[in-house]
Amino acid sequence: MQKLLVVDDDKFSRTLTQATLEAAGYDVDDAEDGEIAWNIIDKAPSDFDLILLDKCMPKLDGLDLLKRIKSDPRFKDLPVVMLTGATQEQDIVDGLAAGAHYYLTKPSPEEILTNVIKNALLQLQNKRELLSAIGHQTEALKILTRAEFSFSNLQEAKTLALWLADASMVPERTVNAYSELLVNAVEHGNLEISYQQKSQLLLAGRWEEEIAQRLQQEPYAHRRVTVTMETQTDQYIVIIKDEGNGFDWTEYLDFSPERAFDLHGRGIAMARKMGLDDIEYQGNGNTVVTIVKKSN
Repeated sequence: MQKLLVVDDDKFSRTLTQATLEAAGYDVDDAEDGEIAWNIIDKAPSDFDLILLDKCMPKLDGLDLLKRIKSDPRFKDLPVVMLTGATQEQDIVDGLAAGAHYYLTKPSPEEILTNVIKNALLQLQNKRELLSAIGHQTEALKILTRAEFSFSNLQEAKTLALWLADASMVPERTVNAYSELLVNAVEHGNLEISYQQKSQLLLAGRWEEEIAQRLQQEPYAHRRVTVTMETQTDQYIVIIKDEGNGFDWTEYLDFSPERAFDLHGRGIAMARKMGLDDIEYQGNGNTVVTIVKKSN
């Protein structure tokens, strides 16, 4: 059973949230302020799968606790969801920039809260699976100069993400970033699932079903994503190109307060901020060039 920690100085709100999440099948602990919460996770760093965090609290507020969590290597992958009454745009920007996975206002409808928690935990599970599948660096990868690939579905995207991560020689840092970009090339690129459509599909629990259907339908069925990787003296360059109509990529390079409450839409910004050294979209957005600097 996945274990969550609810941190909120408002006892009523804390109790209500805890009861909602326990009814959804989670094991839930609680803390009444940031200092208590930090002491709990510091003593048991591997116990919790997600933190649900209020912003305005005595002793140590939610934003400062979030920054402390994300600056500690033990918790770099721990999802933190802000659940707070602080709803000014700058509050949202600060929370997302500090590493919050989602930003919810309270009181949050039960369906929205449980869907956000479910999606955040699914992202964590997917990342853990990718990291556990990373192979060992081989001599062949060290002397690689160029490679070309072509794929069409999400399983192939994840398999290729693992290979590219190993080839970059910093797989723990790059694997999730490559996976996000390759999956985007399939679902938003070749299959032309729009941002709004994905939001609706996730809420309805039909995202995977829709992808499977479109992979069998025209004009999507024969589309491929092509990937090239080149090794240069000081960097690895990966170019990803899909056969879709492209998209306006400019609004997705950074975390946006307008999308703070959505169940998705952070992949490109997270890849740019935490995984890769540079990302450049070209043309109409169906080509992306990524760079990973070589370690000295």
